[in-house]
Amino acid sequence: MARILIADDSLVVRDYMKIILERAGHQVIAEATNGLDAYQKYTAHLPDVVTMDINMPGMNGIETVKKIIGTFPDANIIMVSTNGLKPLVFEAINAGARHYILKPIDEERLLAAITNSL
Repeated sequence: MARILIADDSLVVRDYMKIILERAGHQVIAEATNGLDAYQKYTAHLPDVVTMDINMPGMNGIETVKKIIGTFPDANIIMVSTNGLKPLVFEAINAGARHYILKPIDEERLLAAITNSL
């Protein structure tokens, strides 16, 4: 079981991911709606895994990954995005993300990425 922070500005996506994760036995310990919120909640809760949307208001997902990894180099972050352009994927991975999953979210891919991140 992993303790997970979900960072996504869409309530629908957060709710869907929470259902998938909790049904698989994981615990969603916090949810964030933007990058700054995600960083603050990461710092407060120190989750095992973060699912991070790229397109969020304010500080975007890649900037947030850089900030989290800069403070917590061992953070396990999974990028979740509708954008699969290779330069963006490479930028996310180079920033410190461990995995990159495309939306719409595939339940098996998400759970496998979490397992592989631990």
